[in-house]
Amino acid sequence: MSSSATTTDHKTIRNWVESRKGRPAVVKGTEGEDGEGILRIEFRHADKLEDVDWTEFFDTFEDRKLAFLHQDKTADGSESRFFKFVKRSD
Repeated sequence: MSSSATTTDHKTIRNWVESRKGRPAVVKGTEGEDGEGILRIEFRHADKLEDVDWTEFFDTFEDRKLAFLHQDKTADGSESRFFKFVKRSD
């Protein structure tokens, strides 16, 4: 059985992403008036994504009051890349 967890801890998020060889990104062309685009995690090169640094990523993450829902292992015990950005339940 697989389970998921939700966190807002920047270190936990960064460690989870980097341990899976991912990097922070935004969708090109989605910048709003605030200059922030739609957040993504990039695991392989995608033309529609633009790499951003962790500072910019977490600034947007906090501005939008997001949380990071993620799964560490799949049902068969393999490393999972499943994640989703969700609104925080304050």
